[in-house]
Amino acid sequence: MSSTAIATATATATATEKTGARTAEAAATISDARERMDALDDRIIGLVQERMAVSAVIQEARITSGGRRVNLSRETEILTHFRDALGRPGTALAMTLLELCRGRV
Repeated sequence: MSSTAIATATATATATEKTGARTAEAAATISDARERMDALDDRIIGLVQERMAVSAVIQEARITSGGRRVNLSRETEILTHFRDALGRPGTALAMTLLELCRGRV
């Protein structure tokens, strides 16, 4: 076996091991999709951080005006919105977002 063939076989074996795919083509598809998912995750994290900052502004304004830090009716709206859009797991996602955004003030 030539050194090029060995290098190709090794690269294919490594790619398929990393992805769980059984062919080089599937491994390439998975690797490309994972790169896109990683970029999406970075964007999601950035959006969550932005949401946390906006939530802090809202909480500060509410508290400064003599209100409570948390508005339960608004949180219920958010939970419903996420559930309607994403199903039952959407509720859990919304709860996580609400937890991240509470009490930062």
